[in-house]
Amino acid sequence: MKAIVYEKYGPPDVLHLIEMEKPVPTDDEVLIKVQAVSINGSDRENLIGKPLYARMGGLLKPGHPILGSDIAGKVESAGKNNTEFKPGDEVFGELPGYHGGFAEYVCTRGSTLALKPANLTFEEAAAIPQAGVIAMQGIRDKGQVKPGQKVLINGAGGSAGSFAIQLAKLYGAETTGVDNSVKLDFMRSLGANHVIDYMREDFTKSGKQYDLILDLIAHRSVLAYQRALRPNGTYFFVGGSVAVIFQILLLGPWIKRIAAKNIRMLVAPQNRKDLLSITELCEAGKIVPVIDRRYSLSEVPEALRYVGEGHAKGKVVIALENNDKT
Repeated sequence: MKAIVYEKYGPPDVLHLIEMEKPVPTDDEVLIKVQAVSINGSDRENLIGKPLYARMGGLLKPGHPILGSDIAGKVESAGKNNTEFKPGDEVFGELPGYHGGFAEYVCTRGSTLALKPANLTFEEAAAIPQAGVIAMQGIRDKGQVKPGQKVLINGAGGSAGSFAIQLAKLYGAETTGVDNSVKLDFMRSLGANHVIDYMREDFTKSGKQYDLILDLIAHRSVLAYQRALRPNGTYFFVGGSVAVIFQILLLGPWIKRIAAKNIRMLVAPQNRKDLLSITELCEAGKIVPVIDRRYSLSEVPEALRYVGEGHAKGKVVIALENNDKT
């Protein structure tokens, strides 16, 4: 089979296409012929090895040679102990360990997979898992957004942000999206009531306060974020610098006691329940998995470069049945 691999951390140039043996499922696994796989921020972090937590699988070199976690495809064969899926089933979901997806075939136990809805394409289904689950956790489950609340999403024009804007709108929030100037109209089209170009305005210095801040690319100080929160408001860190993580761990409890503001990390583990919840909304047409560009498997380096430059509006998908980029 064909696969995109890397042996060292670095820019997209370290990725290359190779031929390797097709994996064989164990008794507990299924073998999936991948039809589509989407790119997430975690792919880029694991590619470059930054922030430092991206090297948990291997400090000096990658622990697994194949990136890619969000897949959609067809079950080709199933081990004798795996009775949940059968050959021919169309499935989608996240791969444990966030690796293995940039290949024509992959084996997995299937605990984080689900049957693909018939009215979603493989590409649409592959766009949902990681980004959709993060948005569902941040806006609905842990964010508990209510009608009329003020919600700010930092990094709202990207992967998880495109789902988060739509969810916040669905639950009746007054939503502000923050991203670069290229994505302002895109965020409005998803339902953002207000948009901010982060190059022109620092939302932590505007004097405005929010009930919930979902931060997908945190790089400011925790004290700046708490300034932008209303009393009893909540700030969720999803992705960003290690320095912000340490500040949250050290100062978060103190800020809660002194200012009654919640500064927390959002931990959104892979799970089928949330995947099904966001997918039901997509299946019903209430949420749309927005795909900006499609690339072929050999173009994964180019796709990751495009995402890393901050241009992607919503999701970027690798379509294994289509060698033409759109």
